Amino acid sequence: MTNLLTGAAGFIGFHVAQRLLDQGERVVGVDNLNPYYSTTLKEDRLRQLLAHPNFTFHQVNIADRGAMQEAVGDLKITSIIHLAAQAGVRYSIENPFAYVEANLIGHMVILELARQQSALKHMVYASSSSVYGGNTKLPFSEEDRVDQPISLYAATKKSDELLSYSYAHLYGIPLTGLRFFTVYGPWGRPDMALWLFTDAILAGRPIKIFNHGDMQRDFTYVDDIVSGVLAARDHPPGTEGAATVPHRIYNIGNNHPEPLLRLIEVLEDALGRKAERRLEPMQPGDVKSTYADLTAIERDLGFRPTITIEEGIPRFTAWFRDYHKL
Repeated sequence: MTNLLTGAAGFIGFHVAQRLLDQGERVVGVDNLNPYYSTTLKEDRLRQLLAHPNFTFHQVNIADRGAMQEAVGDLKITSIIHLAAQAGVRYSIENPFAYVEANLIGHMVILELARQQSALKHMVYASSSSVYGGNTKLPFSEEDRVDQPISLYAATKKSDELLSYSYAHLYGIPLTGLRFFTVYGPWGRPDMALWLFTDAILAGRPIKIFNHGDMQRDFTYVDDIVSGVLAARDHPPGTEGAATVPHRIYNIGNNHPEPLLRLIEVLEDALGRKAERRLEPMQPGDVKSTYADLTAIERDLGFRPTITIEEGIPRFTAWFRDYHKL
């Protein structure tokens, strides 16, 4: 298969690309290498991928229609895995137009590109658990209302789901949206809590613990996420039963929310050091708890996460020390 993978130099995109390449598939990677976080980290990921003969890369902004058309050219794309986006809840408050360009215009460009691909079997795209906003019912289910986002990032991700449904309805394009829950692991993002905590503890700096530690997250190891992404890709929605539109939404998480303070304890054990803790109030746009109901994705795709934080965090810290030569 020939896979168009957007966000190929990103955290999840890098791991998806590796799995596809290991399976002998062709990957056409796209990423604009924006400086939201270290471009060096993104370039280091790319170097790993470019060692594979079946990987090609285009440094392209997905919101640039002409550049995306040129990157794809006359390739027979059989699947699109669309992971490129402007990430981050807090940054969306500081720089809203970056989210409009990447997450709305960029998503629309990829949908139009999908419409033009006669060989396309399925497009899988990244949504987010952020769409659940301030919902207090746990666990979060795909059937819950998600029309009250508390951040612009969440609003753009919900908008992507609506745009995708419209394209599936109008053009019969099989589309699946995945609501990711707090992904972590090697090659992760420097703006995420696990990286920030690890970096601070090893440097002897205090860590900021928001909402005074009264938070929990459904931390999901990246290898489990990749397995779910590829399971989704391999099971395009049809028009079976009463569902006449080939569009599906699934939660993809760990189905086991961990208290933030428990995460810190496991991290301290993995690093062999204690953290200096600084308690802070809740940040704008943040939520107290996330918890993924996996009933639908387990039923339809056979997805079930396997890696606990007790296993995953030491893997991350071992990679972190090696990457930074610590």
